Amino acid sequence: MILYKGEILEDSRQEEIIASLRNELYKPLEAGKELPLDKVINACDSLARAVLDGVYDEILLPYLKKFSISRQRFIGMARLFLEKSLKYKCSVELCDDERLIDGGIIRKRLPLGVLLHIAAGNVDALPAYSVIEGLLSGNINILKLPAGDSGLSVLLLGELIKIEPALTDYIYVFDVPSTETQTLKSLADLCDAVVVWGGDMAVKAARQLTGVNTKIIEWGHKLSFAYADISADEEQLMELAENVCATNQLLCSSCQGIFVDTQSYQEQISFAGRFFEALKRINSTVGQVDFGMRAKNAISIYNERLEQHSTKNVIMSSGGVSVICTDDSELKLSYLYRNVWVKRLTHDKIVQTLKPYKNYLQTAAVLCPNHEKRAEICKKLANAGVVRITSGGNMSRTVCGEAHDGRYPLREYSRIVESEFV
Repeated sequence: MILYKGEILEDSRQEEIIASLRNELYKPLEAGKELPLDKVINACDSLARAVLDGVYDEILLPYLKKFSISRQRFIGMARLFLEKSLKYKCSVELCDDERLIDGGIIRKRLPLGVLLHIAAGNVDALPAYSVIEGLLSGNINILKLPAGDSGLSVLLLGELIKIEPALTDYIYVFDVPSTETQTLKSLADLCDAVVVWGGDMAVKAARQLTGVNTKIIEWGHKLSFAYADISADEEQLMELAENVCATNQLLCSSCQGIFVDTQSYQEQISFAGRFFEALKRINSTVGQVDFGMRAKNAISIYNERLEQHSTKNVIMSSGGVSVICTDDSELKLSYLYRNVWVKRLTHDKIVQTLKPYKNYLQTAAVLCPNHEKRAEICKKLANAGVVRITSGGNMSRTVCGEAHDGRYPLREYSRIVESEFV
């Protein structure tokens, strides 16, 4: 399904619409129209309240189950789109809309113009979220749906237009396969910037689509981890295990593994054993992951055991969860779905070890009871390139007004215009 001029249409109309899109796309810009921020915020607030009131439960509840998202976490996410939250977000990110600078120059923030959003498919509502940020910054938005999209994004954006018809000329959604590069290039040529979500391959593909005249805004794949002192207590381990189980390690902010501040192999194994017990306990209380993923990981763990004679890895597994101790300090993706690696990394080597991963670093949970040492560790992690530092339980908590991967999206989707004339 596609969304055009506020109507949900069949894919069969897509080629015809895209061919004539230029004639419609720039009309708000030609007319000098500005998208009022209050209309965007009010529409989002109304939609968020309907979601919280259960109006869309028939559609949303299967989505929550599919992505193992708890009702509590979902409610927290929905509240970010309430009026109070969005006004705060905009006050933080768009804090210098207009001002007079030296020489009588008027400086004003304006939207980039037209954004093409190429969203990843790992979180079903992400495409709609990306478009909403484009709206908050005043842009016209074209969304390319990810492969296998469930239709949730089209539904949510269509409902947003029903609530506020003024958004009609600012939202277009197309279901263009990634293989149709010529069509995607034609869409990218119409835009001031391409917003791409996903891993290295997605970013590389987006770069090949765009000419030098089009800006690329990357929200690439990130890796997150925990850094632990061996004195970390049981409560901290349980909180971290809760993050692993609640997110199944699918988010960029999810814990993939734990670096332990020690040179001792025995201390590493001992710490891993303590965390393994915490992980098993949490896993038993929240319920196991999907059988298919457990079967897939069972094969991975079996292969680990077959190679154990050469890798010397220590493998702890039970009930669909595992902890694997290795003798390297490589930052890498885990097997996901409650399978965690544990490695040694002394705090004096944090920067030199993690700096090479600078563009992949996102969240680090610090598990260290000692305040002074914790402050030192946090500083080193920040100097290495980490952009979010949290406790274990808050790794994937979304906070109103926080940056995304160390940047403010609404600023990324804006430009500054300076003029001598009012």
